[in-house]
Amino acid sequence: MALSAQEIYKHGVMDFYGRDFMVTPDVLIPRPETEMMVDAVLDLAGKPFVAGVKPSRRVLNEVPRILDVGTGSGCIAVTLGLELVGAKITAVDISDTALRVARENARMMGAKVQFLKSDLMEDVCGDFDVVVANLPYVDRDWEWLDTKALSIEPELALYAENGGCALIFELIRQASNRTKFLILEADPSQHDRIIDFAKQEGFSLREERGFALVFNS
Repeated sequence: MALSAQEIYKHGVMDFYGRDFMVTPDVLIPRPETEMMVDAVLDLAGKPFVAGVKPSRRVLNEVPRILDVGTGSGCIAVTLGLELVGAKITAVDISDTALRVARENARMMGAKVQFLKSDLMEDVCGDFDVVVANLPYVDRDWEWLDTKALSIEPELALYAENGGCALIFELIRQASNRTKFLILEADPSQHDRIIDFAKQEGFSLREERGFALVFNS
């Protein structure tokens, strides 16, 4: 039986991509669907993410610059730092408390990640090969929403305006002309809106992988 959010926070640990990450009520609990975003990056890097399956052709350079926006616990950035040794990885979040958790996870696992405080990409300099982001995308008006189950997790990491797409749309604007690939997590019910908006900003859909959308510029 799956543990409740309260039980996970009490335990203080959650598995992500085969590793135990420290979690506190200051960060969103890592979820299995987010692992698909890691798979997507490894696919671009030509790395096998499933044993026995031939990897795709590498389209990233050997030392890719990767930005994780809204890093939370750091699960994506830290995992990529361990899976793609040598990659230059930067992770940002608007929450100081979330960044403390992410830094501690990176320290405990020996991952080389640069952490910065930033509202999306506003305080980040330079361009990137990949921008990956699991931003707040929950719409409070969803009929199927289990608000009780989510009540213990930080609202800052869950909810967004404009049908849950406000922050995603803003990141797409900011990432335009600053990255070769943009990988976003969103509920599948939002994908059509996000794809249409991204096309207006110069991105093309490369792949739809579960909850993840992979765009190229």
